[in-house]
Amino acid sequence: MAFGPGSETNLREEGVSYLGDGVQTAVKLLITGHFAVGKTTFVGTLSEIEPLRTEEPMTEASVAVDDLTGVPEKQTTTVAMDFGRLTLSRSLVLYLFGAPGQQRFTPLWRDMTLGALGALVLADTRRLEHSFPVMDLLEEHGLPYAVAVNQFDGAPEFAEDELREALDLLPSTPLVSCDARDRESATRALISLVQYLLTRSPAAEPV
Repeated sequence: MAFGPGSETNLREEGVSYLGDGVQTAVKLLITGHFAVGKTTFVGTLSEIEPLRTEEPMTEASVAVDDLTGVPEKQTTTVAMDFGRLTLSRSLVLYLFGAPGQQRFTPLWRDMTLGALGALVLADTRRLEHSFPVMDLLEEHGLPYAVAVNQFDGAPEFAEDELREALDLLPSTPLVSCDARDRESATRALISLVQYLLTRSPAAEPV
């Protein structure tokens, strides 16, 4: 399976043996989105290993810079990244990197795009405008992405065409709904990204 240079690692050639027999390829994917959109929850829901989390309690120092509109109950925030692993098939494993959403972490976020094949952008219908800086960064780095609208309790619901127009998405960009707390729903969202990446890579083989 070939996604493109720099975006995958052949585990057998690197001598990595901690995965099951037959796993040949590791692919790095980003789970992105603005502050408090559910990235940590999404990675934790899907990861088959204990996920790495770098969450810290929010303090008064963050009041002026972290917008809690719509999420007043949030008490922690990611300060570096989340990391999880998901085996998608007998030969393919996905490494999921959740990036912090605040703009002050943009330098770290940019570094995390290196070697990534694509990104899943989580969005919140209560704060759709907050997704634009994230998508702008992805486009700046030439990283393809899909969008998954995370279903928060009590959040307004919109038709797909309304969401596409509000987010100014290209017709080819996948747009799905998901519940980051539900493994089956989160898996479907991630599969939509993987399928999109496969269609963009003429050398790719079916998973």
